[in-house]
Amino acid sequence: MDESVSSGPIRPPLPSSGTEFVNTLAHYHRAEIARMAGWRDRIDRTTNWAITVVAAMLSVSLSTPTAHHGVLLFAMLLIWLLLWIEARRYRFFDVYRARVRRMERHYFAAFFDPRPDDDPNWARVLGEDLRTPRFLIGRRAAMSRRLRRNYLWMFLILLLAWVLKITSTKLQDADRTDVLQSLDAVVRNASLGPLPGWLVIALVVLFYCWLAWSALSSPSTRDEDGTVHV
Repeated sequence: MDESVSSGPIRPPLPSSGTEFVNTLAHYHRAEIARMAGWRDRIDRTTNWAITVVAAMLSVSLSTPTAHHGVLLFAMLLIWLLLWIEARRYRFFDVYRARVRRMERHYFAAFFDPRPDDDPNWARVLGEDLRTPRFLIGRRAAMSRRLRRNYLWMFLILLLAWVLKITSTKLQDADRTDVLQSLDAVVRNASLGPLPGWLVIALVVLFYCWLAWSALSSPSTRDEDGTVHV
């Protein structure tokens, strides 16, 4: 029995008919959906961790007057760390979502509603992205998007709880009956270890100004994504 040995590289056969192309595209679309769903699940997990941290820290800090307000400051740092992690995950998710949206927008949409394609080179763009994958948004843009969607509300809740903690007499000393505190007393309550109260308040104000700038400095979404986006 004669055996022929090929000296060239062995390549899998490419689709040679319309039916084979449609089957390949359907399988590839399903694979990208799975990738996208996997990273979407990771994003949801990080958000769930952040919500759990906020609920736990609020319970610890506001349940008893002996709890230090530093617990809420520590919660702010933890939420920021989770936001940083989620922004990294979101950048991966955005890559796979963009691929899925490109196929849906230019191929599957034309199947259900035929109309002239505004980007006839979409397949070439998809092929280049598969050859050289790149992030489509920066870390700051990803943080801005996740901050607007979920984390801004968590930070505002923590800020409100922190303000109540350092200004309310009942949350500082259960035996006190007065309601109003002087500004000097509030500043003293805001002290954290060797840090004076005025410095802690200034750092919190700067941190929230940075959060507001981060949330508003980046566009909310790309135009082609429509209004349904994460």
